[in-house]
Amino acid sequence: MDRRSFLKFQISLAAFAPMLAGSAFAQSWPSQNITLVVPFTPGGSTDILARLLGQRLGDALGKAVVIENRPGAGGSVASTAVARAAPDGHTLIMGHIGTLGVNPSLYANLQYDPIKSFSHLSMLASVHNILVVHPSLPVKNVQELIAYAKANPGKLNYATGGNGSAAHIAMAAFMVATGTEMTHVPYRGTAPAVNDLLSGVVQLTMTGAPAVLPHARAGTLRALGISSEKRLASANDIPTIAEQGVPNFEASQWYGIVGPAGMPQPIIDRLNAEIRKAMTDPEIVAALAREGAEAWVTSPEELRAHISKEIPRWAEIVKLAKIRIE
Repeated sequence: MDRRSFLKFQISLAAFAPMLAGSAFAQSWPSQNITLVVPFTPGGSTDILARLLGQRLGDALGKAVVIENRPGAGGSVASTAVARAAPDGHTLIMGHIGTLGVNPSLYANLQYDPIKSFSHLSMLASVHNILVVHPSLPVKNVQELIAYAKANPGKLNYATGGNGSAAHIAMAAFMVATGTEMTHVPYRGTAPAVNDLLSGVVQLTMTGAPAVLPHARAGTLRALGISSEKRLASANDIPTIAEQGVPNFEASQWYGIVGPAGMPQPIIDRLNAEIRKAMTDPEIVAALAREGAEAWVTSPEELRAHISKEIPRWAEIVKLAKIRIE
C-alpha cells in the first residue's frame, strides 16, 4: 500500500470509528435502569402515560424503567436537566405540547431548545382535552358556558396544573376564540386542580381526558365538549367544542419521548422500535381508549417536524392571550 492509499485508509477508518463505537455501545445498552422523567406531579395525563409505557419498555429492555416526577416551571426544570444529562440512553423524558411546543414562547430565558437540545425518539400519544365544569354551574353545553361567562366576566374560576401548563394554554385558546374572560387559578399539578374542581372550589377546567373522563362518567363533573377535531370513539356522547359553535377549535395535547441530544443512532432506533411495539399492542390501545387517549407513534424525524410546526402555532396564542410567565 503506497503512502497516498494508506492516508486515505486512515481517513476512512477515522470517519467510520464513531459508528463502530456507537454500535458497540448500543449492544451493551441498557447497562443499568432507565430513568423516565415526568416533568409534572403524579396523577396527570403525562404521569399516567409514562407509567403505562414504562412497564412495557422495562419488560422489553430487561431493565427497570424508573418514573421520576420532577415538576417545576411548566416542565422546563426537568427538561433542562434531561437536556444536560449524559446522552447514553439511560435518561429520557416524557416531552409534551407544553415543554416542547409552548414553553419557548412563555419563558424568555429557556435553558433548552426543543429541537437542538434533544434526541427525538417517537411521538407517543394524542390526549384530547375535555372541557368540564362542576355540576353546580348552571350550564349544559359550550354555548351556555360562553353566554354565562360573557354575562359574568372574570367571575368564573378555571383550574389548571400551573402557569403555562397545557390546560392553561387550552383555556387561553378557548377564551381567545370565544371572546370570554375567566380567572386563572394555577395549581402545582393536574391532580390537585381536579380535586378542587370536584370540591367546587373552582368551576371548570379543560385538561387531558385521562384526568377527568372517569369523573365525567361518574357524574361528579359535567363534560361540555372535547377539544379535538372529531369525537372520541370511547366517549362519543361528548360533542366537540368545534361542533358547538366554535369553528375549527382544536387544542389537544400530544406526548413524545425524547432524550439528550447526541444519543447513538442504534439506541434511538431500538427505542423507537420498542415504543412502536408497546403503543400498538392491542392491550395498550384499549387501555388508552378507556382513558380517552389515542396511540400516535412516529419516526424520530416526524416528531421533530411536528415540534417545529407547533412552536409558532402556540406562540400566536400566547401573544393573543397576553400570557406572561415571570
